[in-house]
Amino acid sequence: MSNTDTASRPEFRHPESIVEGVVPGTILDNAEPQGVPTKEMWEYQKEHMNLVSPLNRRKFQVLVVGTGLSGGAAAAALGELGYDVKVFTYHDAPRRAHSIAAQGGVNSARGKKVDNDGAYRHVKDTVKGGDYRCRESDCWRLAVESVRVIDHMNAIGAPFAREYGGTLATRSFGGVQVSRTYYTRGQTGQQLQLSTASALTRQIGLGNVEIFTHADVVDLIVTNKDDNKRCEGIVTRNLITGELTAHTGHAVILATGGYGNVYHMSTLAKNSNAGALMRAYEHGAYFASPAFIQFHPTGLPVNATWQSKTILMSESLRNDGRIWSPKEPKDDRDPNSIPEEERDYFLERRYPAFGNLVPRDVASRAISQQINAGLGVGPLHNSAYLDFRDAIERLGKDTIRERYSNLFEMYQDAIGEDPYTTPMRIAPTCHFTMGGLWTDFNEMTSINGLFAAGEASWTYHGANRLGANSLLSASVDGWFTLPFTIPNYLANHLGEPVLPADSPEAAEAVERAQARIDRLLNIQGPNPHGAEYYHRQLGELLYFACGVSRNVPDLQDAIVKIREIRKDFWENVQIPGEQNYMNQALEYAARVADYIDLGELMCVDALDRDESCGAHFRDDHLSEDGEAERDDENWCFVSAWEPAGEGKFIRHADPLYFESIPLQTRNYK
Repeated sequence: MSNTDTASRPEFRHPESIVEGVVPGTILDNAEPQGVPTKEMWEYQKEHMNLVSPLNRRKFQVLVVGTGLSGGAAAAALGELGYDVKVFTYHDAPRRAHSIAAQGGVNSARGKKVDNDGAYRHVKDTVKGGDYRCRESDCWRLAVESVRVIDHMNAIGAPFAREYGGTLATRSFGGVQVSRTYYTRGQTGQQLQLSTASALTRQIGLGNVEIFTHADVVDLIVTNKDDNKRCEGIVTRNLITGELTAHTGHAVILATGGYGNVYHMSTLAKNSNAGALMRAYEHGAYFASPAFIQFHPTGLPVNATWQSKTILMSESLRNDGRIWSPKEPKDDRDPNSIPEEERDYFLERRYPAFGNLVPRDVASRAISQQINAGLGVGPLHNSAYLDFRDAIERLGKDTIRERYSNLFEMYQDAIGEDPYTTPMRIAPTCHFTMGGLWTDFNEMTSINGLFAAGEASWTYHGANRLGANSLLSASVDGWFTLPFTIPNYLANHLGEPVLPADSPEAAEAVERAQARIDRLLNIQGPNPHGAEYYHRQLGELLYFACGVSRNVPDLQDAIVKIREIRKDFWENVQIPGEQNYMNQALEYAARVADYIDLGELMCVDALDRDESCGAHFRDDHLSEDGEAERDDENWCFVSAWEPAGEGKFIRHADPLYFESIPLQTRNYK
């Protein structure tokens, strides 16, 4: 189906929903240029965007929330261009942003190895990996700009690994058959974040960017101009003093990361949250595909109830490690004593073309199926083995140490076992959220002037993100997309003053934020519990009903139970202390309140989407060989949700069309 011939597209029809309270909404305008081939849309868009002259740029104030790869890069780039930029982080320094925790690498279709890679293959792998639930034009931007990302990050100081002759080294990642992943051992996110933070700090030092640390966004300032909502500022709470402050600007960028901590146990830092996203959602910014959650196959298993989070082992380990489980249930022998004929290398058996490097959703599902069949290993029989024995014998221990030493050290510190001599134990764990605020081709949400980037946005990844596309997408958004699209929006508002920080709209937003805090602090229920009590219940429920696999009865039951959790929370949550100092219990309770609302929306989305696709694996939609079975006739679109009152939701639709990468069933065999 061609994007260049819109007349040939069939009329889109909203499918009926089995979820009570869901009604169809509008067909969204994604702002793609019309009559242009998909692969050329981004270049065409850039060439026809509005510009702001250098002398006028300082008249515009841009607020950037978040200092990770997308937010930090956008703030640094816009500051260098001459805009008046304010950047906000709840950390004490921009380098603390969660992008620093990414490990394995960053993709780029530079085609430096003679393995027939290029932009087209990168787009194909991304679209196919996302199971055709992403926007193809976005994926072309990702692939085309990926070349600039590597060159730029290398130029500003990222110490990429190099071959003996000095050229940048690459390695393979899941879901691809080429080598396009650039890396800095197992610290790629750290090095890219440090380089970006340095660029941002330089702009701060030059006075082009003003930074606000310990600033937590607790509301948005949304006005109504010409019958359209417009975001003109934010309200922050100082995490040290508790002070609420209104900040205004011509445009706001939310680059606040993903919402995986809704599951209680995830690989995310404990501070990562969904607060800014949920405030935007409440104001009418549509939330796209909230149920598209990536469970990373190589997380460390939960070993005790006292664990506060799970730990990620980089996908890069699957280059040399082999995943297996014993053929007999509850085989508690030392793994090194289990003979080869009694081991099941199930990924290699089921997917011979890709083996251990199948995409994350496929690997996580296969591992979960082995565990659920009683073939799990470890003290709780909740994991599989990731074994480096053969790689060490083939390549030598020194080579493996050069590639993965920091990851092996991390594993030994966490588990107490030496992966050089004993196979690692791994299990699927919540890692990345493909859903986020819906954005158009220019990365603007359904609220004018409000942009979203990085993991806070839904773009690029569809129903499953390819490994090493996360650092790439954040970098593309921050360095090479928003610096074009923000001026395109601002050019139409030249001469408009910034909304005063003491305006009625700003004051109303501050009052809303204060009212929410007061409501939380004033709960005096008969059965008090801390916020963690409710968060743990929610997380266990979501892992069971909206986890690696889903089904209708469990999702229906989960929605009822989440509503019960919400009622209990608002009647009984106990928060010690007051507002006007550092109160982490208050912060956490506000996060959990958002997670409960988001958890309900995720289950509604998963129940509503009557198909399997990527990480959204419905047990009632399976192919003959047990793989995910899409329903392209009815569900080839992005669901973008709008709240419509308690228990009521509007499902807007962004139809998906594929020109370069025709719709086909994924096959990794």
